Amino acid sequence: MTHPGSAQPVRIGIVGLGTVGSGVVRLLVDSADHITRHAGRPIEVAAAVVRDPTKERDCPLPAVQVSTDIRVISRDPSITLAALLVGGLEPARSMMVELLENGKDVVTANKALLAEHGPELFELARRRGRSIAFEAAVAGGIPIVAAIGECLAANRIESIRGILNGTSNFILTRMEEDGSSYSEALALAQAKGFAEADPSMDVDGTDATQKLAILSHLAFGVWVPWKEIPRTGIDTVDIDLIHYAGELGYRIRLVAVARRSDGRLAMRVAPALVKIGTPLAETRGAYNAVSIVGDAVGRMFFHGLGAGQMPTASAVVADIIDTVVGRTAITFRTTGVLSEDTPAARVAGVDASERHFLRIRVTDRPGVLARITGILGEHGISIASVIQHDPIDGANRPAAGGSTVPDVSLVIMTHSCPSSSVHNALVSIDQCDAVRGRSDCLGVLDE
Repeated sequence: MTHPGSAQPVRIGIVGLGTVGSGVVRLLVDSADHITRHAGRPIEVAAAVVRDPTKERDCPLPAVQVSTDIRVISRDPSITLAALLVGGLEPARSMMVELLENGKDVVTANKALLAEHGPELFELARRRGRSIAFEAAVAGGIPIVAAIGECLAANRIESIRGILNGTSNFILTRMEEDGSSYSEALALAQAKGFAEADPSMDVDGTDATQKLAILSHLAFGVWVPWKEIPRTGIDTVDIDLIHYAGELGYRIRLVAVARRSDGRLAMRVAPALVKIGTPLAETRGAYNAVSIVGDAVGRMFFHGLGAGQMPTASAVVADIIDTVVGRTAITFRTTGVLSEDTPAARVAGVDASERHFLRIRVTDRPGVLARITGILGEHGISIASVIQHDPIDGANRPAAGGSTVPDVSLVIMTHSCPSSSVHNALVSIDQCDAVRGRSDCLGVLDE
């Protein structure tokens, strides 16, 4: 029997030697013997494409050709596989097209590219007899793509619920545990490398929404236009909102939800209250978590680091190994390929019958509470509890006779009711002259 180490090496190309790309190279070199046993052949990096070849890299690059030209990889017949580890849409899309057109299998961590151009790229890979592996595009080191596409293939997936963005989760955790303001927690996330200099795609919900679209494609077998998924970020969550939720026994997390509903996919990404002690509430820091309900297996929960150099590199290298041994070619045909003419999913916002947490800033004067509860009642919304908090610092307003009237926060927890009813009621409430600014509404998840 031939020892794996004596087999002909597989030559691969790396596109992008940033944080993740450097981690992939380090893992391939430092764990070469272990990876060779799993792949059945040695895997060696033959070429790398970067923006600046003169930049010093924090990874070993023995005998590797480094260039700015993607054709160094795409036109080399000895290279059979490429890891595309650059972000954004362009030049990433053009690079992937070039690689696929020239007969290369591709491993990628670029969720934005797949969420935007997935059908086109999957169709091209199918026509060329190639595969695209993308475990690292969602939830970092958590093997959630393989779990849905392979391990749970016997199940009809009913729903997905998860924390899919480590940056947002880190910020919310620091606000909760340290009492930091949103801006302070964001600055710390940037200092630790969890957030980019421009963190908008993380904090406005875009990143989590793109990941939810990819997972939904795998789980429900349809193409999901990610821009149609309702999304709200965490940039409006302040320290008071965190405290009010905690007083009621909840934490705030950015939660992505997708489930089947009357021939549509009910989907949203938004901050929500999660009950302390439940798995999502105990997912802290830069960790991700995904809960999946299958018709046969029931509820399953996956938890792990959703970002960072080595967790993401772990997923990339696992995809490289699967591609080398031929597993990706088999599973891609059944779990990863949608043609360009595949109908898009019918996406609807989540109009669940659930409890809702409301914060309404009002002028503290007689009759205001009665007016607000009356509007909720007119929309069929039953109230579970009302807490009036102390006046908001610096928020006194002139009143008749030269006195001032303080602004206060009303925190209302509703009984279970449709989300649409609550949102319609808040439109009327926010038009009241005693209400100061737009009210906050978060769904409440008790399990």
